[in-house]
Amino acid sequence: MATVSPPIHRTRHVVRGAVRTLAGKFDWVLGGAVALVVVFGLRMVALATRDDIPGNPGFFATRQLMYTVLGVGVMAAAIATDSEAVGRRVWTLWGALIGAVAVVLVIGSSAKGAARWIDFGIFQFQPSEVGKVAMIVILAGLCVERATQVGSLRFSALAIGVTALPTFIVFIQPDLGTSLVYVAICAAMLYFAGTPTRQFKWAAVGGLGVAAMVLWILPAVGLPVLKDYQMARLTTFIDSSKDPGSDGWQVNQSRIAVGHGGAFGRGLDGSTQVQNDLLPEHQTDFIFASAAEMFGFVGMVALIVMFGIIMWRVLRIAKRAATPFDQLVAGGIAAMLGFQIFVNIGMNVAIMPVAGIPLPFMSYGGTHTLTNFIAIGMLMRIHRRSARLVRR
Repeated sequence: MATVSPPIHRTRHVVRGAVRTLAGKFDWVLGGAVALVVVFGLRMVALATRDDIPGNPGFFATRQLMYTVLGVGVMAAAIATDSEAVGRRVWTLWGALIGAVAVVLVIGSSAKGAARWIDFGIFQFQPSEVGKVAMIVILAGLCVERATQVGSLRFSALAIGVTALPTFIVFIQPDLGTSLVYVAICAAMLYFAGTPTRQFKWAAVGGLGVAAMVLWILPAVGLPVLKDYQMARLTTFIDSSKDPGSDGWQVNQSRIAVGHGGAFGRGLDGSTQVQNDLLPEHQTDFIFASAAEMFGFVGMVALIVMFGIIMWRVLRIAKRAATPFDQLVAGGIAAMLGFQIFVNIGMNVAIMPVAGIPLPFMSYGGTHTLTNFIAIGMLMRIHRRSARLVRR
């Protein structure tokens, strides 16, 4: 006679199997670190903006919460989407990216002299933000499609050219910060693909030449490339005391906010730079300085540790990826997040020029938030595929 396992044993077996399956699908350490930063970011947006809209203290916080909930949805969609299949249509995706960032120049809404958004009423969509992950998939697909050519000068020129056109369109919107992220993604992905070091040396020399043209030579002959406010950001980075009441105001107020926080922070009521609206963009580009004033050095060390854990897990996923495409996508996402984290914190503590780059998972913004969650969803899918390979 066959022995029938007691129901309780069968139930435990099923539950354990389900837990193992679920655990294999997600990187819970990455997810946990992202969740902690997101929750802290929501709290910071709520605290920093409670007096920004008279009579509506929750204006920004409510919208950021809505973006976060929507972000979780798009993350789930990214987990379910085969990005490698999308990456096989390199030129279709590239054309869509060009069209998306170019249409903003025609129908985009303007703010502070820049046309970067398509206004849908309650939501302003910024194509160049989503373009970051699109650029990663495009370059990964191109590297896989032409794997035998990777490392050649011809292929590197092609990859740079593919990146250059959308970067230029984003630059003239103007959005210097996002265009720099595109450049960082391209450089990192060429590196991960196996491009020889000597090509990066040549590119560095060429980059210095372009910088000289943009910053000195062309302006000297009456052909400025950067906007006045962009040049002012560079000059105030070199000497923020040159015009502390105007161009140097943002940098100086950020420095004051960070220093005012001390070791343990001043709390909400003691954060004079934020609460008195002395720190511009305190919920977007300078949310790190806002947090530093409220929670001090110790709080910011804890935040940086969380970012460190996120970067560690992203690079770990890249190392263990099941396919070259997945490895390149994870490497590109690492470059995207790492560059933005470094530059944003750097400009908040005045060791980098102000570039208009938001802090991932912290800064207020709809499309920016969705883009970060899409990237995490793509990473979770890559992790799941590599976990399946290991089990086999």
